[in-house]
Amino acid sequence: MAYGTQTKDEVLPEIEEVLPKYLQIAGYLRDQIVRGDLPPGAEVPSERELAAAWNVSRPTATKALQALRQQGLVESRRGSGTFVRESNAAPRARERFERAATMGTMYSDTERVEFPLVGKVDAPDYVATALELDEGSSVVRRRRIIYNEVSGPTELSTSWFPAALADSAPRLLVAERIRGGTFPYLADVLGMRAAYARDQACARTASADELAALDLPDASPVLVHWLVAYASDDSPIQFDEAVYPPQRWAFRQEYPINF
Repeated sequence: MAYGTQTKDEVLPEIEEVLPKYLQIAGYLRDQIVRGDLPPGAEVPSERELAAAWNVSRPTATKALQALRQQGLVESRRGSGTFVRESNAAPRARERFERAATMGTMYSDTERVEFPLVGKVDAPDYVATALELDEGSSVVRRRRIIYNEVSGPTELSTSWFPAALADSAPRLLVAERIRGGTFPYLADVLGMRAAYARDQACARTASADELAALDLPDASPVLVHWLVAYASDDSPIQFDEAVYPPQRWAFRQEYPINF
């Protein structure tokens, strides 16, 4: 079958529609809860306040709060309102990118970031493969530990870049936050456009370094999330490896189910 053609009996999937408004509202509030902007015990906006702020109907606002209750993020107290529960959640890379695009920063005021390791190293085999580099090539490594004021260390992340990028983007070698994230920074200094990302995840036993960084007991399991970002010419420009402690929900996805 030629590209772009369709056989007689073939049924193509429909293009997904934008999420319903109530899920968009719930997603926004979830982001605030996960990051600690709305800490455990904080009251979330009422149905009336949400309806006015988002210009939606009261039933839509009601469904947004119900979605958060179903996710275990909030609880209703009769006669008092709706309040945040302990979430045990962590934002994944995609959510941080979305926050950076809309708010100019990947982190909330309740998060603190430390950079214990920043510099050029020889690429581990799996990093060289992800970045489509020769074995043993030089790469920039930016390792950071993300702490939440409420729940402590929530993520150990390492970003890897082809070493040649540091010639034009020297801030990659500085052990401090790059406001808005490395993607926008690279796009600006290199005059390129980040096109898409591919991610995958697995669970495994934490390494000694990961146990220390996340303050975990020996033989703890962790969730490992890999993300490779590509430029518009399909060349990989960044490989992220995020490690999350156990019992911390780091993924969220809502999608329609059609029958």
